[in-house]
Amino acid sequence: MRELTPTEAIDLVGRFEAGQELPERMRADVRLLGSLLGRVLRESGSPGLFEDVERLRSATIQAYTDETPEAFERAAAIADGFSISRADEVARAFTCYFHLVNLAEEHQRVRVLRERDTASRPADATDSLPAALARLSEEIGEDTALARLRNLRFHPVFTAHPTEARRRAVSSSIRRLSELLEDYDAPDRAGSAQRRAERRMLEEIDVLWRTAPLRAEKPSPTDEVRAVMAVFDETLYTAVPHVYRRIDDVLQGEGAGAKPPIVEPFVRVGSWVGGDRDGNPFVTAKVTRKAAAIASEHILLGLERTALRIGRGLTLDASTTPPSDELAALWRRLRAADEDAAADIAKRSPDEPHRRVLLLLARKIAATRTRDADLAYRDPEQLLADLRVVQSSLAAAGALRQAYGHLQQLIWQVQTYGFHLAELEVRQHSAVHRAVLADLEAGKTTEQTEEVLEVFRAIAYVQERFGPRAAGRYIVSFTQSAEDLANVHRLARHAVGPDGTPPVLDVVPLFETFADLRAAPGIMAEIVDHPEFASRLEVTGRRLEVMLGYSDSSKDVGPVAANLALYEAQAEIAEWARRERIELTLFHGRGGALGRGGGPANSAILAQPPHSVDGRFKLTEQGEVIFARYGDPAIAMRHIDQVAAAILMASAASIEERNRAAAERYAEVAATMDAASRDRFFSLVKAPGFAPWFARVTPMEELGHLALGSRPARRGLSVESLADLRAIPWVFAWTQARINLAGWFGLGTALEAVGDEEKLRAAYREWPLLRTLVDNVAMSLAKADARIARRYLALGDRDDLADLVMSEMELTRSWVIRVTGGEELLSTKPVLQRAVKMRSPYVDALSLLQLRALRALRDADADAPADPEHERLLLLSVSGVAAGLQNTG
Repeated sequence: MRELTPTEAIDLVGRFEAGQELPERMRADVRLLGSLLGRVLRESGSPGLFEDVERLRSATIQAYTDETPEAFERAAAIADGFSISRADEVARAFTCYFHLVNLAEEHQRVRVLRERDTASRPADATDSLPAALARLSEEIGEDTALARLRNLRFHPVFTAHPTEARRRAVSSSIRRLSELLEDYDAPDRAGSAQRRAERRMLEEIDVLWRTAPLRAEKPSPTDEVRAVMAVFDETLYTAVPHVYRRIDDVLQGEGAGAKPPIVEPFVRVGSWVGGDRDGNPFVTAKVTRKAAAIASEHILLGLERTALRIGRGLTLDASTTPPSDELAALWRRLRAADEDAAADIAKRSPDEPHRRVLLLLARKIAATRTRDADLAYRDPEQLLADLRVVQSSLAAAGALRQAYGHLQQLIWQVQTYGFHLAELEVRQHSAVHRAVLADLEAGKTTEQTEEVLEVFRAIAYVQERFGPRAAGRYIVSFTQSAEDLANVHRLARHAVGPDGTPPVLDVVPLFETFADLRAAPGIMAEIVDHPEFASRLEVTGRRLEVMLGYSDSSKDVGPVAANLALYEAQAEIAEWARRERIELTLFHGRGGALGRGGGPANSAILAQPPHSVDGRFKLTEQGEVIFARYGDPAIAMRHIDQVAAAILMASAASIEERNRAAAERYAEVAATMDAASRDRFFSLVKAPGFAPWFARVTPMEELGHLALGSRPARRGLSVESLADLRAIPWVFAWTQARINLAGWFGLGTALEAVGDEEKLRAAYREWPLLRTLVDNVAMSLAKADARIARRYLALGDRDDLADLVMSEMELTRSWVIRVTGGEELLSTKPVLQRAVKMRSPYVDALSLLQLRALRALRDADADAPADPEHERLLLLSVSGVAAGLQNTG
């Protein structure tokens, strides 16, 4: 098949892009950013680079649109024909393009959100919290619905799991570009102002092109802490109170901001970054202390600046806004403790009592940050009490808008973040606890023993310095017995000695494997009678948390059986908790990728078993998901609003009854799917030689060389066993090979085993669990590519395993289309379908370059060192494919 002429290539690309039916303004953004990248490639790339990029681009588009083997072979030949240095540049160019397309797509989402807010009230969005409250009020009455709203809790927990393939320098460049694109897009921009914005974008894209896309070395745990802090500083600190404000605006109408808010702060943020040591030897007790100190520094600095800003603007004269007796008494106490500053402030604000007090409160917050014992607050409750005095004084003087305006947002920030910002959680493997206790009982002192005991001392230190909310949850990975949970309390007592006081601990079991999920209800029934657990239950009002792992259970038995087992475990634990009068919070260890429990959070929440949510939802957020959901303020607010709405509605009797009835109605379907999917999954992963074959047909081993995070990719076993391979590289490797097996394998066989297409279509309509599972599989399959998958599988010289994978892929694709009632994948989700189709041929280009590099590495002498040029090309393409598919692990 001949190569297209430049004119034909331009016409083909234009027709392809026009066929994607992009919103016109987004199309203009993509065209603008793409043309600027083209200028950068001409100016800064080596001679002929732009032309080579266009050759490969037009070839992969042609291969994608006509699907002929000849067109695909021609695209592959172009990728294979580049010199290694040119292939490197081409891979970088496509990766840059994906960053720009992702930016344009995010900009369009923000634009739509803003236009929606301008055109209508937030309550008009059917999946908003005000809309959910209105629906719930119709069902159970307004007073009961408001009570549930006040008890609402959304608890995202940020983790350092290494799934963000971008360097922070690249992310920073993209964020600057986002601001420039917004400036360019402003309604009042035209002529010279728009040209100036375009010139600055060109300059920033040149920076992006010249920035090394790969990290030189793995980040340290402290680097990971600081990376997450950037999200708090730039987004969450202000976005969360803005969510509360927008909801209160809707609920109170014209009275909003001039009366006490209806909304209670319902977001609590957690973090494993610097606390999660399961399999990560670099997270030490010293790191945990430092992580808590860094987080506290960030929030106290934010609170100090906010208090200063509000205080400086609170220029209310005593004659118009007289202080209350409580405010006058507070001023006297503050003045006595900080005489020089009080005198200076009083001189500058002689008749502004509220301003004077708030400026001195800002000084006390600063003293808390710098650890000035004479002025520092003991805990955030003291600060809240002082702020309430100011608020009450303003309200009593009739200054209602000052009382419930910006000052209320500061109060919300203190309530949400305290002095710790994020509740730091420690996680450790149950086997480590058992080994350390065995050493202690044998009188042995090892480095591991000392480090494990020092962690408990670190928790006590963090609680003492930053308050009990700052740390206290201790998650036990691979909980297999009640003894595994009791061991944490035994170790805590060892750590402080016979005369010491152990830290306050809420020990949280993490049930991960298929067997552990089955055993979970029995383990919980046993542990609540343990003395430490029983006493803690009484102190907390019988509150208990249980964590469920999506990743390892899916790797254990496949995605279908894992999802069904997770649902059953939740249902049984929730029912047990109701019988025992326990206020249960289920903590969902969900990853970003579909193979690790990812997908839209709000639809997953609404598919949960009865009483398993009850107004509380906690989940892990990691890697690229953190920046996708919380990196932009408008998107973060929309995400929090949607999730909160789903949490509120999940406990509605109508939703719970729908889920219960559907689970009963389709119990036989579930049993059939469970057995069939597990058998099919085991026929693959338990086949002789599967583990080394998997390592050969995917870049699994090479992913360990990508400096994504501080955590090792394996817990220690060789490639002969998958048992100790972490779930992230398991999912990541299949994603890179464009197979996405971890997200769908076994569903086709499961649906085929049921066989009744009409019943399955009815189940898809009526059974939320199946609908969520099928929709997520559709998304996973849409991002896969059978032609490229076959080329990866051919590297393994095992036709039996390759045929098994490909036949299951085709079977699953066929059944998903039939069950959902469309003509192709994602037919019922046109926006998502468009996004996948728009990217696919460009991802294909990077996949072909990756295949070229992987073949060279696989064909090399086993005893020879890996070729660094091909290894670099492979890692560059890994970063690019991750950007193109918008997920890693």
